[in-house]
Amino acid sequence: MTEPNPLLTEWTTPFGIPPFDQIQPAHFPPAYATAMAEHLAEIATIGADPAAPSFANTVEALERSGRALARINGVFFNLVVSLGGAALEDLDREMSPKLAQHGMQVSLDPAVFARVDALFQGRATLGLAEDQMRLLERTHLGFIRSGAGLNAAAKARMTAISERLAVLHTAFGQNVLHDEKAWDLQLAETDLDGLPGFVRTGAAQAAAERGLSGYAITLSRSLIEPFLTFSARRDLRQIAFAAWIARGTHPGEHDNRALIPEILALRTERARLLGYPSFAEFRLADTMAGTPDAVQALLAEVWEPAKHKARTERDRLLAVAQAEGFNGDLAPWDWRYYAEKVRQADYALDETEIKPYFVFDNIQQAAFDTATRLFGLTFSRIQDAPVYHPDVEAYEVRDSAGHVGVFLADPYARGDKRSGAWMSSFRDQEALDAPVSPIIINNNNFAKSEPTLLSFSDAETLFHEFGHALHGLLSKVRYPAQSGTSVRRDFVELPSQIYEHWISLPETLSRYALHHETGEPVPAALIQRLLAAKGFNEGFATLEYTSSALIDMALHSHPDPQSIDIEAFEKDYLASIGMPAEIGFRHRPAHFQHLFAGGGYAAGYYSYMWAEVLDADGFEAFTEAGNPFDPAVAARLRIVLSAGDTQDPMALYRAFRGRAPSTAALLRSRDLVVA
Repeated sequence: MTEPNPLLTEWTTPFGIPPFDQIQPAHFPPAYATAMAEHLAEIATIGADPAAPSFANTVEALERSGRALARINGVFFNLVVSLGGAALEDLDREMSPKLAQHGMQVSLDPAVFARVDALFQGRATLGLAEDQMRLLERTHLGFIRSGAGLNAAAKARMTAISERLAVLHTAFGQNVLHDEKAWDLQLAETDLDGLPGFVRTGAAQAAAERGLSGYAITLSRSLIEPFLTFSARRDLRQIAFAAWIARGTHPGEHDNRALIPEILALRTERARLLGYPSFAEFRLADTMAGTPDAVQALLAEVWEPAKHKARTERDRLLAVAQAEGFNGDLAPWDWRYYAEKVRQADYALDETEIKPYFVFDNIQQAAFDTATRLFGLTFSRIQDAPVYHPDVEAYEVRDSAGHVGVFLADPYARGDKRSGAWMSSFRDQEALDAPVSPIIINNNNFAKSEPTLLSFSDAETLFHEFGHALHGLLSKVRYPAQSGTSVRRDFVELPSQIYEHWISLPETLSRYALHHETGEPVPAALIQRLLAAKGFNEGFATLEYTSSALIDMALHSHPDPQSIDIEAFEKDYLASIGMPAEIGFRHRPAHFQHLFAGGGYAAGYYSYMWAEVLDADGFEAFTEAGNPFDPAVAARLRIVLSAGDTQDPMALYRAFRGRAPSTAALLRSRDLVVA
């Protein structure tokens, strides 16, 4: 390749957005080779420095190292999940173990660790600022948890484990994506009974994208869940549900069941090398929760109330089903269908009545305008920004002080795009040598249509991910390692979950929930019914989530994970906790990407509920102030969002709230208070 590699040249694009129009998959291998060599040279220089270790020549030097590699990683891993395609998937399989090996080479460098350890031991004498002290302590802990304090043989084994896990994580995610791309349920006009217009439109669009005639249901959540909710064809619902839960379980080269025991065993081995009895103990030692017992206590606090509520919900669903002539027990492919009928009967709420008011563009604007009112941010479309796909829109974010960052929105489902919804960054905020502004992206998987109509749950998801985006955009830290969402796993969901509250405000709904044809605001009576029903089906939703969090902890606490037969374990475990048979498991292990397509949420899926304790309690600060946009409370919340990992998260929360959080607000918000 004779032309300059765009990944290694200066980017002259607006605000330094990656030049996506120039970057090709072939650019990544040579760019990675150059950047990794450069990073290792920087690490060697730090370790060989003849001067005595200092915070500047060691910790700050580490913060400056690997910038080229970080820039390439930001582009590569975002494109792998957001754009996808065979070339990037092949590169992901090739690069993941190499990058894991590189990361371990840096983390296990003995000369650098010796310098960091010397600083850590004498930290009380260094006169460090609060953010510097925390950075030193967290940097030292990172080395320790990577194995820097182990003997040579153990270090070599840690490196081998890291490389193998990178291969397995990549394969797991690609296997799920393969199964999602490979399956569709083709429908004729005679198969559409019960499906409202927006589902038919989405199914027609999906068929067209796959070169099929008529209609098709795919395994995109934006299609499969509405189909299970509205299709009057029980036989087709069963087929669709079976395909949905079978992802990752098909015998052959894409079967994830064989990967899970090996992933678990390698994680357990790594934890034991570091002196922990299980991976769960290892992972939770560096969280707000602290121990598996604390997590189990939280989950147990909601499990029994949720089962009680779900039994009541089941009985109501059965009554409606039996009135329509249904005989027998409800199955998991029946729950959503009859729940929608109960919602219509008991709350006069019909998804087909609600959805026409939730136009994607309006709800995205609602998220922007809420940030304007809370934090003084403005969002302006960047007309000439390079993007990696036509679906993506770029916005400049500003406040009264000027440029804040860039926000990219990629809202729609595509065949090669990873399912789900997430926030990520192409560049993180920092100010070590000069101010660096963030480039943040939100990905969703809404079914694209004209116009794109969202469910209320979709709207909450958009606000959730935008809360994560604000965490990245509002970051105001000195050091890259402390930027934005680089916080403990069970704290990172607080900004996203607390932001969901604003989409439920009557004033937000009356202003932005506008009918896509008439432009009329959603009627006040419909808002009242919608909000009155927020606790509806909450037993079902809580059991779906909590069962996934519980099995995560069970798998990562298992004393002999290599011996696990994952399907037998799943069946036995669900029986042991009393999981109702008519409620489907939201994340079966074979497609549980939070746990096995990477390590980020392994022994950490509970963190959504841990953060929900914080967000439910935290939003009540606005309620107590009598104003959901109270300037003083919003200013305190902005401090939480801007602090990154410069302070202990519980200290940040106490400063915001004035006290420790209480689970009472969580139980109230989920309508799980048992009289």
